[in-house]
Amino acid sequence: MGHRLQLKQAILSAAGVNLLFLLLGDFSAFAAGETATVDSSAFQFHGFLSQGAIKTTDNNFLLQSKTGSLDYTEAGLNFTKGLADSLRMGMQLFVQRLGSGTSLDSKLDWAYMDYHPNDRFGIRFGRVKTPFGLYNDVVDIDSARVPILLPQSVYPASNRNFFLAEDGAEIYGYTGTGSAGALEYRLYGGTMAVPFTNTVGAPIAFERLDTPYLIGARLMWDTPLEGFHVSTSLQTLRFDINLQAGGTTEVSLKFPATLWVTSLRYSHNDLAITAEYERIFERINDSTNTALFKNGATLAHGGYGMVAYRFTDWLQPGLYFSTSLPNLNLTSGRESHQDDLALTLRFDINPYWII
Repeated sequence: MGHRLQLKQAILSAAGVNLLFLLLGDFSAFAAGETATVDSSAFQFHGFLSQGAIKTTDNNFLLQSKTGSLDYTEAGLNFTKGLADSLRMGMQLFVQRLGSGTSLDSKLDWAYMDYHPNDRFGIRFGRVKTPFGLYNDVVDIDSARVPILLPQSVYPASNRNFFLAEDGAEIYGYTGTGSAGALEYRLYGGTMAVPFTNTVGAPIAFERLDTPYLIGARLMWDTPLEGFHVSTSLQTLRFDINLQAGGTTEVSLKFPATLWVTSLRYSHNDLAITAEYERIFERINDSTNTALFKNGATLAHGGYGMVAYRFTDWLQPGLYFSTSLPNLNLTSGRESHQDDLALTLRFDINPYWII
């Protein structure tokens, strides 16, 4: 729940080795057929399909990975249409299978109406992508990054389906270039739907999980140094949770949280270097005073460094190290932190197929 907010669940230890394989295919078409020049008002249709495999020497990470699994499938269809010179609409349907027992049920990933009269000001509303950090609003685009799984300290895979977008509105703009560089701003607010399932026989059963508000902003500075970008993201939200513990005890929780991340990215020719650092301040308020959850605040942090280099048009390796601590007051023991060291080899077979 939330951006790595898991109500005191233990973080998975990364003692094992994960081997992931992903085959990604992209396809696109236009309503009037493919042409050399694309009319911005034309109806555009794009899609993707990816199939992954995962095998770990230890820990069932994301799914039953110790025995090896192919239960890692994603597909999406998106549509966009220009309605006027400054007005545009779009939507994406998404299906995912992550783990045995899950089905390829479709969901509305994002859907928006966008009014953009000039570079300095635009507004979109509907189910709009959440611009948090460098990658959250492109986490549904596998071709936009080198690693299969983004660093889990900032972009947990378990949060993808509800943290990608919020139901609300966003104001955005770009100041243009100058001697001091350029500034992009994005301000947003709304709510989001967090899906949950209850396991038969589990000691805790969720009855309601709402997000009454989510407010945030991201500022990105294109510095005068070519290829060097600095950004900061700030977000506050709250979860209201009703659950049943032990089959009889009713619990009502309010779970406010504030998230902040600062990001650095430098790209030059075929080299790309990225670093992000995140801090999360969260609080649990148990209004029913059941003593099952300890009221109080927790400060967590995490971050990563990542480098990628394109050696040829078809080969781009990448490497990152990621670390996170869910509670800065509890730092000893394997269960208190998660470290990831990941090496990725990306092969661009052609513009439509990636391994």
